Amino acid sequence: MEDVLHIANSAPFWIIAFIVVGIVMFQAIIFLRIAKKSAPDVGMTQNEVKTAIRTGFISSIGPSFAIAIVLVSLIALLGSPLTLMRIGIIGSAATESGAAQVGATAFGTELGGDDFSTQALATVVWTMCVGGMGWLLFTALFTKQLGKTQKKIEKKNPKAMAVISSAAMLGAFGYLASEQMISSVNHTVSGVIALATMIIIMIIADNRNIAWLKEWALGISMALGMTIGYLTTMM
Repeated sequence: MEDVLHIANSAPFWIIAFIVVGIVMFQAIIFLRIAKKSAPDVGMTQNEVKTAIRTGFISSIGPSFAIAIVLVSLIALLGSPLTLMRIGIIGSAATESGAAQVGATAFGTELGGDDFSTQALATVVWTMCVGGMGWLLFTALFTKQLGKTQKKIEKKNPKAMAVISSAAMLGAFGYLASEQMISSVNHTVSGVIALATMIIIMIIADNRNIAWLKEWALGISMALGMTIGYLTTMM
């Protein structure tokens, strides 16, 4: 296993990882600049743009902590460069952990096992990279077509697109949340507390017109949910 980690942490892996992460950061900066320039076209003021950026930054803190916990274990098993590259692209620790386990199992071993060889590492790397290509290819090939479909729907019924977008978001986040909540009672309690906290905070923020509280609502609800969920494991 030491020989495998030596290779996994070698210079070529670091070079590739930095190139990939650099491309991701470049894209993020470009998208941010385009979004700021396009804001007036959709009726957004500069204050609203700043609020949206700040809200997105705050909302990313909670998920980042959750990813960091799994990230530590992946570094110990697969090395820092590969972990950095995969998390930097996909951002889902659960997906990458599952893909790594699938790759190791397909080779006939397990992550961190005594018989985990360089060939097994290669299998894991291929599994993680090829397994993450699906949504990237779909985005590259069909985003433009989906944009045209959106415009057609908006012409026929402007309100329909808003309903579809809201339903899609609720469905996606509902699926991800429920998938975790059924894992155990602790997960259920954590999810319910986070949901209740979010609702209460948003009601207070709307009634008292507290803009900054809306920005922090997701971060606060996630932090409280995780805290309560952790405390329930000690009972």
